Amino acid sequence: MNNIQVNFSIKDLENLTGIKAHTIRIWEKRYNLLQPNRSDTNIRNYSLASLQKLLNISFLNNSGYKISKIAQLSDEEIPIKVREIASRAKVEDHAINAFKLSMLNFDQVLFYNTYNNLIENKSFNDIFYDIFLPLLNEIGLLWQTDTITPAHEHFLTSHIKQKILLNIERLQSLEPKPVSKTFILFLPDNEVHDIGLLFINYQLRSKGYHTIFLGESVPMASLVSVLEFFDQITFITYFTVKPEIEEIPDYLNDFSELLLDNSKIDLLLLGPKLSALDENTHLPERVKICDSIENLVKDL
Repeated sequence: MNNIQVNFSIKDLENLTGIKAHTIRIWEKRYNLLQPNRSDTNIRNYSLASLQKLLNISFLNNSGYKISKIAQLSDEEIPIKVREIASRAKVEDHAINAFKLSMLNFDQVLFYNTYNNLIENKSFNDIFYDIFLPLLNEIGLLWQTDTITPAHEHFLTSHIKQKILLNIERLQSLEPKPVSKTFILFLPDNEVHDIGLLFINYQLRSKGYHTIFLGESVPMASLVSVLEFFDQITFITYFTVKPEIEEIPDYLNDFSELLLDNSKIDLLLLGPKLSALDENTHLPERVKICDSIENLVKDL
């Protein structure tokens, strides 16, 4: 582990481990599980080592170990016990904790080792759905609560993207299915969160579909240029932060007028931004909202 000093408040520990601050204080007092540092104004703060220990304690506790029994283990015995259990069950929880620690400590080796251990027994599909998706959801909440910085988030997302791109690269030599439809994947103007869209591209390629990945922040007008090259097109886009919720109806209407002028072109929408859309919002013809990547792929 790299020697990067990081201090955490008790609220940070709660956000990162899911253990309530009140419970952490009780465990400190009753079992002496953590030894917080104190600021000049007597405010608790915790080291990265304390966070790692608490993540391991949380893992053991969720695996059925009583806190009184965990308290009897030494600092050296706790991670050993975690590895023993992780080799038998709860692989997802252990991996998510390991990826979090790799992010907090900017530890590339830990990220790669954790991933390599997973890929020995799981498909990339399963790793993404069972581990990366829940992890990314947690990271979003941690960023919103200022528990982590953008640097932490970017470290993790860039490494996940590397794995998606690597798996897409392995599919490039496969011949697409002999079907006429082309999937064109893009993000709207000022939208840069492309992990979900990248994984959709991987899923489509793995099933033999022909895809064109245009990536982030694509002006709508520039999409007109692809129409002359493909006869039957399904556009796929992902709204994470853009467009703003009140701008979405106008965006979809403009898209429809500009690009959906014949029955062989349609648009599939995904992303967390759509969950805030009024359920009575009128969608233009041939525009469909998909509630998950998994369902989008199943419905094709």
